[in-house]
Amino acid sequence: MQDKVNLAKTRNIGLAAHIDAGKTTTTERILFYTGRVHRMGEVDDGDATMDWMPQESERGITITSAATTCRWRDHRINIIDTPGHVDFTVEVERTMRVLDGLVLVVCAVGGVQAQTETVWRQADKYRVPRMVFVNKMDRIGSDFHEVLHQMRSALGADVIATQLPIGSEDKFEGIIDLVRMRSIRWGDELGVEMEYGPIPADYENLAGKFREYLIVSLAEIAPGIEKKFFAEEQPAEAEILAALRKGTINNNLVAVSCGSALKNRGIQPLLDDIVDFLPSPLDVPSIQGKDPKTGQTLLRTADPEEPFAALVFKVVSDPFVGQLSYTRVYSGQAEKGRIVYNPVAGAKHRIGRLLRMHANRREEIEQVWPGDIVAVVGMDNANTGDTLCDPNESIVLEKIAFPEPVITMAIEPRTTADEEKLDDALRILTIEDPTFDTRVNPETDQRVIAGMGELHLDIIKDRLLREFKVEANLGKPEVSYKETVTAQAVGEARFVRQTGGRGQYGHVALRLSPAESGSGLQFSSEIKRGAIPPEFVPAVEDGVEEAMQSGSIAGYPVVDVQVVVTDGSYHEVDSSDHAFRIAANKAFRDAYEKAQPVLLEPMMAVEVVTPEDYMGEVVHDLTQRGADIEQMRATSGQTRTINALVPLAGMFGYSTSLRNVTQGRGTYVMEPHSYQPCENKNTD
Repeated sequence: MQDKVNLAKTRNIGLAAHIDAGKTTTTERILFYTGRVHRMGEVDDGDATMDWMPQESERGITITSAATTCRWRDHRINIIDTPGHVDFTVEVERTMRVLDGLVLVVCAVGGVQAQTETVWRQADKYRVPRMVFVNKMDRIGSDFHEVLHQMRSALGADVIATQLPIGSEDKFEGIIDLVRMRSIRWGDELGVEMEYGPIPADYENLAGKFREYLIVSLAEIAPGIEKKFFAEEQPAEAEILAALRKGTINNNLVAVSCGSALKNRGIQPLLDDIVDFLPSPLDVPSIQGKDPKTGQTLLRTADPEEPFAALVFKVVSDPFVGQLSYTRVYSGQAEKGRIVYNPVAGAKHRIGRLLRMHANRREEIEQVWPGDIVAVVGMDNANTGDTLCDPNESIVLEKIAFPEPVITMAIEPRTTADEEKLDDALRILTIEDPTFDTRVNPETDQRVIAGMGELHLDIIKDRLLREFKVEANLGKPEVSYKETVTAQAVGEARFVRQTGGRGQYGHVALRLSPAESGSGLQFSSEIKRGAIPPEFVPAVEDGVEEAMQSGSIAGYPVVDVQVVVTDGSYHEVDSSDHAFRIAANKAFRDAYEKAQPVLLEPMMAVEVVTPEDYMGEVVHDLTQRGADIEQMRATSGQTRTINALVPLAGMFGYSTSLRNVTQGRGTYVMEPHSYQPCENKNTD
């Protein structure tokens, strides 16, 4: 049995960034300097440790989050490397749910970009303490001070520089450590040999100003530093580090360091900051959950003596061992062979094997403790967001919310022999990825897959062929439209059927009105004097939900409506759940026709980065696609950034168009923004 872990010396962190900010390269350097790997892989060469999928190596992007463990200064650091592409934002969302701390990697040239803001919002949602590493200081156009300004203005972040770069672009030489007031340079190409020295004379004034700002900021949260500041005394290094740690853990400040991962500069100081500033499992609040029987709020702390509680945050199908359930342990301990309870599925599982993951390689362990992030074998019925707990001390931890797919494609097997294999493969993929969905169109009897973007579905097709050996044909991408109402209306329906024996009777009257965007169905009952017995009200809600699966405009799902049951009647003998479900379905459709229904289309927040020479052509092309241009700004040098809101239907094939317009020099990212009414839209 393994030794008990030292929770105070454990860090559960994630690395996240906008695409191409250098996040995976930074992770690769961290693994090298901590001794986890003995050779640094490169993203561009397709041999980065954490980008282990063939699709990642070929495209030079991260598609799936990968976990690993390393050690630095006698601390154990569990790392999850996340994708930067918005099509795979599910990986960031579920990772944020289980992290204790986050390193946000920001490009010194691009600064705060679209996915930077998305990641920041996700970290805010889960109140994850974070720090920032400004990467690519060696690149042309890099500007550390502009990045600080953008983080304050665009993110509203209380950033504090703990380092300054010495030089930039091809003159980037090293960094200034503002905590210890010294310079750090690297004496070899691999960045192993660090040279400490005094601050260069031409940087003394700048370093003095930033050091004073650092001390003033810390004085607001650390009384000891405040006292020394007013006494014009310099606080000790330990006091500064303690205040930075306290401010980071409480989300009062964000420490910012810098370097160049590709040039092997700045990674060891970053590791020091991870250990010094980011929280251990003991520093974060106790995890909250509910008693599955009473609904009472329960707490679990990072204590091995408490009842076992863990969250499954990711499920992967492994061809060698079966289903791997990536799990974060919050309290208690469990060993191989133990029985744990899944209150969400209502099932007990025996822990078959416990694996500590290093990307796609595994190390078998015997026991898990609070703070551990491991893969569990033997949880065949466990899904993403499920809780594993002590069978005698049940708790349900908060599930993870995921965005709905915005794009669909028809899919069919190339041969009848592939049909059953395709169904099995799609079932496994939907278990692995909560933002991927598959269904059969009842009108055409055609299989349809749905995802977050063209790249997402392209990767799915590639995985079907490589992993599952299934050849399939994909149709053209289609937009996932929805429907809603814009006015209030009432509807009423009776379902009466007499067949000689016991009949069927249900009568429902309801009021339908618009609800807040994103709220789905808001259902309530105003039934008085027992017009509909309480036991039939759930059947009424079921009938409404069934009716909402297909609106009357074009058969798309209905969203964001408020339904109030106002009246009805029942028969003491003939009424049943079935009758009320059908009556409610008909009543909803009656009201829906009168409530001025409209078609909704997904709008995408699009950010385009282009050389200034092509601005006019890019803006014209976006306008032709129905874009609402929100902002145009200078990014660096001759580069310009355009932010726009564009209907998803207008973005198909945009990557090819942008490449042609900018001679291959423009880039873009987009993410779902909202659903908005579209008029005179042909959805055929």
